[in-house]
Amino acid sequence: MSEESQPQTAQDVYTHGHHESVVNAHASRTAQNSAAYVIPYLTEGAKVLDVGCGPGTITCDFAELVGSGHVTGLDRAPEVVEHAQSLASQRGVKNATFETGNIYDLDFEAETFDVVHAHQVLQHLSDPVEALREMRRVAKPGGIVAVREADFHGMSWYPDVPELDEWMDLYQRLARRNSAEPDAGRRLVSWAQAAGFTDVAPSSSNWLYATGQQRRWQARVWGERVLHSAFAEQALAYNLAEQRDLERISAGWHRWGSTDDGWFLIPNGEVIARA
Repeated sequence: MSEESQPQTAQDVYTHGHHESVVNAHASRTAQNSAAYVIPYLTEGAKVLDVGCGPGTITCDFAELVGSGHVTGLDRAPEVVEHAQSLASQRGVKNATFETGNIYDLDFEAETFDVVHAHQVLQHLSDPVEALREMRRVAKPGGIVAVREADFHGMSWYPDVPELDEWMDLYQRLARRNSAEPDAGRRLVSWAQAAGFTDVAPSSSNWLYATGQQRRWQARVWGERVLHSAFAEQALAYNLAEQRDLERISAGWHRWGSTDDGWFLIPNGEVIARA
């Protein structure tokens, strides 16, 4: 989902859900801080598909960059599409439209888009290779499919907080219970090749939370998500954690966020795959 990772079939379960803490976090993402590797390809007049667009912040940025071109934002969740439509109206973006859809069965003719983009989407899918094949189908010959995914096991933090180790272990088990791949970033080249791409350019970039404001924001996001989002609901439903476990992990996040020297690094894998 740009960023906003939306599952696309009945069997795909979105680990995060659409709690306010999730949507607000996704709304902090911009083309510059989350899709800089794509910007050189967003040329004047380009036609772009943003799969898993979430609240639309990256999509609207793309629309401003392509000028006379057009960007279509696609998400499975109707309530998130409404959020994106509202954002585009607020920003006065006229060349972006939003609709619901299925990444495995895109409702577009073959060879339609110059750029097909997905941000933090493949990690939540049960069949990321099939999703890439479908994205490739709707890309024009010579166009690009661009994807960016976090790598959870590549994340690092300081100081050591046992509850964050517990959080990581729980997230890994929960995501895999949902047939998803939380360490998606390191697998992008392999997935793109399996989808039939032969021209694949890899790169990587980070999100870093190391200032006081950034630490407090990240701690608040995950402190709330651990207790109130689909993450919490699924952890309890699958008997992977008890409520007291979630409360302890949430408190650990806030304790990390209150440090004066804390550091949290999220690495992201990226690929530009030529159709």
